[in-house]
Amino acid sequence: MMQFNRCTAFLGLIILWCLTIAQAFGQTHKTERVVALSGPSKQRYELNSGWLCKNVKEVSRSGAELSRADFSVKNWMPATVPGTILTTLVNNSKIPDPFYGMNNTKIPDVYHTGNDHYTYWFVKDFEEKAIGNEQVWLEFRGINYKAELFLNGKKINKEKLEGMHLRHHYNITGLLAANGKNRLAVIVYPPDFPGAPNGGQGGDGTIARGLTTQYTAGWDWIQPIRDRNTGIWDKVTIEKTRMVNLKNPHIITLVPGKRLPEGPQQPAVIKVSAELENPTSKAVHGFLQYKLAGQLIRKAATLVPNQTTTVSLPDFTLQNPKLWWPNGYGKQDLYSLKLSFVSNSSELLDEEKVNVGVRQIDNIWNEHTRSMGAYVNGQKVFIKGGNWIISDAMLRFSDARYDAEIRYHKDMNLNLIRIWGGAITERPEFYNACDKYGLLVFQDFWFSGDCNGRWEDPMKKDDQWTRRNYPDNHNLVLTAAEDQIKMIRNHPSLAFWCGGNEITPPDDILLPLRDEILPRLDGTRKFFDFSNSDEMSFNDLGGNGDGPYGIQDPKSFWGNRTFPYNSEVGSVGVGDYVSLQRFIPEENMTAPQFKGKVDSVWNYHRYIGYDEHIDPYGKPKNARDFAMKAQLVNYDQYRALMEGYSSHMWDWYTGSIIWKTQNPWTALRGQMYDYYLDVNACLYGLRKGAAPLHVMMNPLDSMVSVVNNGFSTRRNLMVQASVYDMEGKNYFYSQAFNEVGASSVRKLFKMDQFLKKLDKKEEVFVLLRILDGQKAILSENIYWLPAKDGNYSGLQQMKNAALEVKATVISKGKIVVSLSNAPGNPVAFFNRIALINRETGKRILPAFFDDNYVSVLPGETKKITIEYTDESGLKKALEVYGWNVPEQKIEIN
Repeated sequence: MMQFNRCTAFLGLIILWCLTIAQAFGQTHKTERVVALSGPSKQRYELNSGWLCKNVKEVSRSGAELSRADFSVKNWMPATVPGTILTTLVNNSKIPDPFYGMNNTKIPDVYHTGNDHYTYWFVKDFEEKAIGNEQVWLEFRGINYKAELFLNGKKINKEKLEGMHLRHHYNITGLLAANGKNRLAVIVYPPDFPGAPNGGQGGDGTIARGLTTQYTAGWDWIQPIRDRNTGIWDKVTIEKTRMVNLKNPHIITLVPGKRLPEGPQQPAVIKVSAELENPTSKAVHGFLQYKLAGQLIRKAATLVPNQTTTVSLPDFTLQNPKLWWPNGYGKQDLYSLKLSFVSNSSELLDEEKVNVGVRQIDNIWNEHTRSMGAYVNGQKVFIKGGNWIISDAMLRFSDARYDAEIRYHKDMNLNLIRIWGGAITERPEFYNACDKYGLLVFQDFWFSGDCNGRWEDPMKKDDQWTRRNYPDNHNLVLTAAEDQIKMIRNHPSLAFWCGGNEITPPDDILLPLRDEILPRLDGTRKFFDFSNSDEMSFNDLGGNGDGPYGIQDPKSFWGNRTFPYNSEVGSVGVGDYVSLQRFIPEENMTAPQFKGKVDSVWNYHRYIGYDEHIDPYGKPKNARDFAMKAQLVNYDQYRALMEGYSSHMWDWYTGSIIWKTQNPWTALRGQMYDYYLDVNACLYGLRKGAAPLHVMMNPLDSMVSVVNNGFSTRRNLMVQASVYDMEGKNYFYSQAFNEVGASSVRKLFKMDQFLKKLDKKEEVFVLLRILDGQKAILSENIYWLPAKDGNYSGLQQMKNAALEVKATVISKGKIVVSLSNAPGNPVAFFNRIALINRETGKRILPAFFDDNYVSVLPGETKKITIEYTDESGLKKALEVYGWNVPEQKIEIN
């Protein structure tokens, strides 16, 4: 036995020596065997509780004193970290909820109070110490706007930190207390130029003199955020490594050729590199390595003392890769890649885990449409996008909220989200959700035409040329850009970079960013100089641009040509009555009237008029009636928007991006779900119009057509068209077998002559369906057509339909609802389903419906699936009501 052990050990040394020699020459080692590693994995945790704070005017001691463990902070206020000053004050009941009613007007604004009012000291006690060769690192992922840091009586940062969009990373090993009991003290200052909240876009514009969120001075969809997002707003993390800190890994995937989501795949190439920081006084020898698909890829490296070295591994050819696709086109497969650095003696010194989506994104100019076309894995993708501001205007982010919001975008059948330039570089948790659900991301940098000088604006303090050079510190912008690129570049969902919203950065920012920084740090994604640049979209109707905004005649989306890759096209989005009750006081629940004066609270929350589009359904009797009729308009607007763009796919358009799909506060415009994550009819109208396989009717000429967004021809499809009158009688019209080519629109037949025969009918419903060979419904679409005078008097006179509703739990967090309408009834029209807490009557949020605001035909049953987060002891019920269906509460089996 002794002889066997000696031989085995000797053979192991020979293998390790050969492997070392091979890797020293940059060879890829491919084997199932992984060298055993010693030492613990990286320890990382957040400092996200136990923080205390106090206003600077109440503190007379220095940071060195405050950061000593023996300094008493007995009477300090509990602080929310990560979070803003405003969040902490709300959580301590020092100010009212600024999102409710007119409460925001009761909160002092930093522009009027001076910066000291929102300058706060934060302290946090934590236990940590370094043992042996351990290194301890402190990271702030975001502070707004300036800060000074102290630990155990010593200052950490030599110069005051500045800039919201920037991570700060420190080796604190030498500052830790010997007994492991440490205190961190941080003073945070608001932006130097908070800007006057004078009602302009970004207030007087001077908020843009600093590198911070421009929207916080106010916009046409939000009121000013009084502290301008001041605070330790993002995660604070402690991590422990050995002698090496592996950071900013970079993974590139190359997928040549034109691929399909199904079947075997040709190989893809994986390129991996990382930064390796050696904070010690001695050189470190070892290997950077990772394992993928059962194979180990590694490279020898020598890390010189007190320096950071970038190491690139040999390219790896991944056989038959599982590819990542945008929503609606295929699966979002992800590989888990653990990148590690080990010493020559196989001691694990540090590691990072990265989820890798294997895909390639390209942009090719479409000469016919005069706009850029997006290609993923060699396939052209028709962009159906939404503009995103930020999850919460008080920066109360969470993984669960991000996941819910991005899932809603998936449920809308969208495939892209654009991050608007007046907010932030979105967080890795946002990108994780986009990776999961298949939403491509169009990431703006931090500029806007409003604040940065595109237009002459009497609301702005400075002239256009002065604003054109905002922010003041251009070097800071470039430093932040490098950092934020490194933070998010590995996410497969990140598809495009953009210099700014409707304007480029100044040239001494734009040119280094475009020509040097992005090629060096990324090199795989298209960079648009600004969001509606000629390079993205251009036509003879007026060059580049965006819009229109606001409510429109649904026919206009079909007939009026706009910009061929429209970065912002928008409409309305008021929630239902329950949504309005969450933030509008009862005394202000007054229905807006066409051409009438709007209530002060509605106006404050940026209500955008529904103009004459509500009145055809009957002048609203009250706010509840208004909200119900608004949902009809919402649904019709967004269905028509996406259908109109899709009908001209590859002819007029390569894509469109809706302004906007969500609000970071309780606004009354541009949203598919409200701030509380409750859905409205916009979401389901858009979901219908953006379906990957969809049958639709052009309201201009009644042409029925089918859209196929898939990469393969759809064959053996039966398209049916029927008409129902207000009593529920069915007038069957047509059926036809057809095939529809890949990524195309096919016109089938017009219904105008048939509809003319029904002129005697006041109004009708038009039912369109696509069926497969087994008669399963693949697509269904129901239009409600007005009378000749444009009014819906027939809808107003419809008889009630007694809808039979059953609900059954089929698994944890999943319910199936059955809606049945008896023969002889009229159409059970436009039914809203809500999942509620049976004891409180409040809605359970978020809840995800595979359809909502649904209509059930006479003699038919429709099934709806609901998914939600189930909690122990949660008693659930269902609430259902419709246009002509009385409200009912249903027990769940």
